[in-house]
Amino acid sequence: MTTVARQTTINLRAQAPQRSLIDQAARVAGKSRTDFMLEAACEKAQQVLLDQTVFALDATRFKRFQALLDAPVAHGAALRKLLRRQAPWEA
Repeated sequence: MTTVARQTTINLRAQAPQRSLIDQAARVAGKSRTDFMLEAACEKAQQVLLDQTVFALDATRFKRFQALLDAPVAHGAALRKLLRRQAPWEA
């Protein structure tokens, strides 16, 4: 098993019932408290960031949006830069 050194510290305070709940869930999952909390926090962070990409349009705007999606792509520097960019949780 490979051990990866942690590079930074995150400190937080919790109420005793919160800690007990987290500890119980971590045990059930077969993880340490730290690993459990980091995994849960990263999953929530991804969800929050991905939720920023959802938007609602009325029928007219949706048709215009579809037309833009179906139009040929301009292969410019901005597109190349966007495609090279890492997702925030991969950085």
